[in-house]
Amino acid sequence: MTETQNACFIPFASDISMFTLAPKFTFPFYYQPDPLCILAAEEVQRHLSKQQSWYHNFGLADDPNNIIGKMFGVLVVKDKQGRLGYLRGFSGKLADQNHLPAFVPPVFDMLAQDSFFHEKQRIINQLTKELESLATSEGFLNAQAHAAQVQSECNAQIEQARQHVISHRAQRKAQRKTAQRELDSPQLAALQQALAKQSVEDKLTFNQTKVQLNSKMQEANNAFAEFETHITRLKEQRKTLSAQLQQRLFEQYQFLNAKGEHKSLASIFSDTVMRTPPAGAGECAAPKLLHYAFVHKFTPIAMAEFWWGASPKSQVRRHKQFYPACIGKCQPILNHMLQGLSVEDNQLLQNTADNKQIDIVYQDDEMLIINKPAQLLSVPGKHIQDSVYTRIKNLFPQATGSLIVHRLDMSTSGLMVIALSAASHKALQKQFISRQVEKSYVALIDGLLEKQQGTITLPLAGDFYDRPRQCVCEKTGKPAHTTWQVIERRSSQQQTKVLLQPKTGRTHQLRVHCAHERGLNMPIIGDDLYGNRDSRLHLHAQSLSLFHPVSNTWLTFHRDAEF
Repeated sequence: MTETQNACFIPFASDISMFTLAPKFTFPFYYQPDPLCILAAEEVQRHLSKQQSWYHNFGLADDPNNIIGKMFGVLVVKDKQGRLGYLRGFSGKLADQNHLPAFVPPVFDMLAQDSFFHEKQRIINQLTKELESLATSEGFLNAQAHAAQVQSECNAQIEQARQHVISHRAQRKAQRKTAQRELDSPQLAALQQALAKQSVEDKLTFNQTKVQLNSKMQEANNAFAEFETHITRLKEQRKTLSAQLQQRLFEQYQFLNAKGEHKSLASIFSDTVMRTPPAGAGECAAPKLLHYAFVHKFTPIAMAEFWWGASPKSQVRRHKQFYPACIGKCQPILNHMLQGLSVEDNQLLQNTADNKQIDIVYQDDEMLIINKPAQLLSVPGKHIQDSVYTRIKNLFPQATGSLIVHRLDMSTSGLMVIALSAASHKALQKQFISRQVEKSYVALIDGLLEKQQGTITLPLAGDFYDRPRQCVCEKTGKPAHTTWQVIERRSSQQQTKVLLQPKTGRTHQLRVHCAHERGLNMPIIGDDLYGNRDSRLHLHAQSLSLFHPVSNTWLTFHRDAEF
């Protein structure tokens, strides 16, 4: 099939003669969608809204069951004839399929009829069924119950025999005391000899009883252990087969880059801290799109990914919104695939706070209260050293201790307390740990809130595969508590200014609590992780109240936001 006949190459339906091509390819982990990508995404979204050749429950209709929103991607490309168009792809499976008309295929289709995956998976599934059958069989359950009953009865008998020994010992002790008062020496010696003999007989009887009962328990346990040994052997066999199948799959995923070089999924992740590819690696839209483009000799121009459908319960995903590629699963793959392309600079490595100043609100010999500008790090980062810590260290070289008592996100502006001595740092930190410190923030959110106030208690955990994002997790998340109150509704702009008071200090707590569908369901303006980029994140720590670390005086500080 030639490029002009390629079923996945889609010419733009709209006039694109006025568009200018991006000089460099999209940096996929932090970007503003290229206008051509926005146009392509809109065309894909119209297709998703109208097509009837397949069905997937995105959660946009009335069906409340099995809702699965999906990440889609568009890759603007140029063919050998110089014609502009785009490729479209989806992450994972769609409508329980890997292949849908005019969407790029997976890099490796494990569901193909001739794939080795089916036969190996059939064997693994058979082992799973055998395990389930064995674990619920009458023989296993009877042996398990019998072993438990025998153990319980025998332990009770051993304990009863032990109590007899203890009781007889007490009786003999009492006899000795009485005999010492009432018997002469020959009689006392005879009694003590008889009591010593009883003691030996009691110990012997107890030990014999214990040996007999332990033997009875061992016999019952041996019958049950035969089942357990069989189950363990089956589990080990299944584990080995699964690992072998997984490794073989990793080798089948061969990703092509712009230089024409292939690299397997196993090889790509072998140099990462994870070593082993996480589940679903290589199935995201971005690597599928780029691989297809390289295989078919298309020239990549720009790429973007957007969410279509209802948000997952744990993550913040908004219908039709663009998102960067994930860090955990996609970054190692795309780092390989982008080699040979001229890619935009990573804006996250640029210090955009270089020309911004720290405002010192309060100062004495023990502490500072500062007003941190947005985009300035609290502490030095991996790539950017400029931070509140480094600046304060330069301004106050005589200060001792760790200086930083608490942090604000780089994107957040507002009040921070800085300790100028080790003793003050310890005293101030203790207040934060015991939650004596009172903090309030002001935020501008994207939408009009109907209610006037409320409370959000969504537990938060780090998104393991997409740091630094946080997700809501009822099982592993740490408690997070925020109260909120409307300050102002800006109807013309469809925005609401709110007062946020966190009772806990989890990473990105206010950002997630605002953006998540079970929170305010309205992201903070300028939130490049959970909403849309703007001139800045409109979140400001406006008030801070605490006890002075030396005088113990209660102090309150306030600085209004710039928005």
